[in-house]
Amino acid sequence: MEEGDLFLFKLHSPQDYIVGGGFFLKFSILPSSLAWEAFGIANGAGSLFALNDRIYKYRKTSRLTDPDPQIGCIILSLPFYFEKNDWISIPDNWNRNIVQGKTYDTSEYYGKLLYQQVQEKLLKQSFNGNLIREDAVDKRYGKEQMIKPRIGQGAFKVLITDAYHRRCAITGEKTLPVLEAAHIKPYSLEGPHEINNGLLLRRDFHTLFDRGYITIDKEFNIEVSRRIKEDFGNGREYYAHHGSKLIILPERREQLPDAHYLEWHNDNVYLG
Repeated sequence: MEEGDLFLFKLHSPQDYIVGGGFFLKFSILPSSLAWEAFGIANGAGSLFALNDRIYKYRKTSRLTDPDPQIGCIILSLPFYFEKNDWISIPDNWNRNIVQGKTYDTSEYYGKLLYQQVQEKLLKQSFNGNLIREDAVDKRYGKEQMIKPRIGQGAFKVLITDAYHRRCAITGEKTLPVLEAAHIKPYSLEGPHEINNGLLLRRDFHTLFDRGYITIDKEFNIEVSRRIKEDFGNGREYYAHHGSKLIILPERREQLPDAHYLEWHNDNVYLG
């Protein structure tokens, strides 16, 4: 699937109905700890312990042999659910032996019919206060679709982690439990959950970045504030990075830190 494609939810037989869906962003294999940090109880368990326990039962492993088990995660944007009277019957060519799902092409009869049915149901609903319109398209997300996929907090964390190859942008640190997705412009100040408004940083660098002791300029050079030494009488490890460039960056150009957000951080957060 491509980013922005429609992904639909079907109930288990004998309730052969499509009851909702979302818009595909990415498939990623994650350690359960990261999946829990990103999505919490939306993983379908009440705690990380309970989630891991379910995985161990399926795989016949244990905490000792597999302390942070890997799970496949389908990351969706803007999930939606239909009222029961709007449930859609599965297409006539659906094989009841299908377990992992089926792809439909909208240029073919059944795919086009299903897409039209979903559109009709969505156009009846209000989504986040706005009707989902066919013309609500952003070309950055590829081919035309009904809406522009928007990223939530959990998806932001996962997508940033993968975009930076699971390594700290400043240090290259690969120990995943200490890496955090940092907003360049905070979400609380209208900074979006978008990859180009994010960095993957080791926890201490994330804290220093958020508090203005470290910033990144629009050429991706690292600047470390003199205030670390003034305020704390130390900081040798951090000053070692002053003037150097980020060593880890996303491969896709549109995912690179946006100069607008970096300049905002330089002007409004960095202590100089």
